[in-house]
Amino acid sequence: MPAARTVDLDVATLTGFLGSCAPFDALEPPELARIAAHAAVEQYEAGDVVLDAFDARIAELFVVWEGRVDIWLNTDRLTELPDKTEGSGGLFGYVAALTGAALRPRAVAVGRVVVVRLPADLVAPAFASRRGARFLAQEVWSTNQRAVGIPAYTLVDDLVARAPLVVDPGTSIADAALRMAQADLGYAAVGIGPGRFGLVTDASVRDVVAAALPTTTPVAEVMDPDPPRVQLGASATEALIKVLEGAADVVLVTDRAGELCGAVAPIDFVVSSTTAGAALHEQLRRATTVTELEHRYRGVPQLVSDLMARGLASSRVITVHSALVDTLVRRAVQLVVAAHPDLDVDAFTWLSLGSNGRREAVLSSDLDAAVSFADGTSAEEIARYRPAFLEVAHVLERAGLNHDRHGVSPGNQEFTRTHRQWQAAARGWLSRPREDDAVIKTCLLVDGRPIHGDLTLPEVARVFGDLRLHPSTMEVLLAISVDRPRTRRGRWRRRQVDLKREALLPITNIARWAALSVGSPVLQTQERLRAAAGSRMLSAEDADTLDDVFEIVQRMRLRHQLEQFQAGEPPSDTVRPRDLSSIEAGVLDEAIGEITAIQRRMATKARYVPDLG
Repeated sequence: MPAARTVDLDVATLTGFLGSCAPFDALEPPELARIAAHAAVEQYEAGDVVLDAFDARIAELFVVWEGRVDIWLNTDRLTELPDKTEGSGGLFGYVAALTGAALRPRAVAVGRVVVVRLPADLVAPAFASRRGARFLAQEVWSTNQRAVGIPAYTLVDDLVARAPLVVDPGTSIADAALRMAQADLGYAAVGIGPGRFGLVTDASVRDVVAAALPTTTPVAEVMDPDPPRVQLGASATEALIKVLEGAADVVLVTDRAGELCGAVAPIDFVVSSTTAGAALHEQLRRATTVTELEHRYRGVPQLVSDLMARGLASSRVITVHSALVDTLVRRAVQLVVAAHPDLDVDAFTWLSLGSNGRREAVLSSDLDAAVSFADGTSAEEIARYRPAFLEVAHVLERAGLNHDRHGVSPGNQEFTRTHRQWQAAARGWLSRPREDDAVIKTCLLVDGRPIHGDLTLPEVARVFGDLRLHPSTMEVLLAISVDRPRTRRGRWRRRQVDLKREALLPITNIARWAALSVGSPVLQTQERLRAAAGSRMLSAEDADTLDDVFEIVQRMRLRHQLEQFQAGEPPSDTVRPRDLSSIEAGVLDEAIGEITAIQRRMATKARYVPDLG
């Protein structure tokens, strides 16, 4: 291998960097500092072989500091495409280093790259942690599942093809539009401070023209002040998620220091072998008939399978899937209502509830939804929309989504109200949480997220924003959180296991209550756990454990459902223990035991710590 050039980095900087990388984020600062003190930092040029663990045993592993490396995992495929590419924070060489065998991989610099070499004996404790075990298990599984010759992911670096256009905040809209046209770019970034950028796009300019605003208006008055952004070294899939979550026109790409390097648009993802979701997203968004829409969406399960096979974390795969569900629902609403000239598609807000609202929809998820109309809309006028809402439900069913069996749908009068009526209903549920399924409806609406119409928080969400001020409701929600299903551990070979009821739902309930108790507005279960970590009822250690367990069981659930889909069976949440390996059965048994122990601790605290409800 060519000689590398040594790079000087101080221990404090390296310690902070390693602490942001999995699985080293499981280590305490003193241990990280000890590892950093023994690290070596080296720079390689394009084409240099950074590591060849096929030829020699190694006692070190590597983390990418800057740049990227192509990785080959099989010695007989070195002339083919790399199996994956690692960018900043990416780890490689750990299998060979930890086992002491000449196994893999071969790593080659893509452009100039800086790597950190770490002694294997010092970093071994990181892999003994729960995060480290999950990291290894996920890598082994994804490597075994990966198709030959298909990279694990493409970096966003590969999609940035042109230099960025940056304008000052005082630049007029007309001047910005001219410079965008001259550069043949669909956007201009607005420099608003060190490492901070606003954004104007072609769509922004069209909105100005449509509103008859003067084109002499400074761009600062019409820009998006907080556009989506990613750093160099992020996977293209991560950038794609930003596009899908916000239906963004552009995602800005910066370096580690915050300097703008360029931008990517939805069309850029179409050329990436690992972000086919962008093409499918565009096909759904532009479908001209409900028949076309239904046909396009039937390709989503295969896309989910491909993303899993490429090694993307299950939580991110589910986020992509949920974003595509949003696109399907949004377009179905538009097409169906457009077929009724007497209805106005802008007259209502469509709310996704439950797992869809939390962006945690999987193949078996029911479609829970509600609609909120502007105040002053009469009951008769609302009734005219319900047949169209039922048509939307039928379109979604034909596309492959599960219709909610309990009537949580805009076709149901109870889930179609005006803003003020929703507000009154919510206050009623909060005042009588033990009556008429009030707490169930509260949970649904607390997890609600608008995906069509007024995307600001509707009135019902504002009511629930103060939910922690209603102790009786919080008490009921806490009771649900610590309620343990009547299951017995260690008997996996004798019964079916409901992954949702026995593992995922308890974590979802705990996370919801905990986040509400600290006043956090976030919706996703893992984000809720992180927001509430260290609170009186949920220690940081317990939150971390539940976060890990949720990811592990979600991956097990999603993989099981994809296997059912491939076999032509309807996806479900139940697995037969005899279909699990002994390792999987043991992991699941341990996971449910962890959840039960945490619920028990929470129940004990609830009895002795005042004002927790």
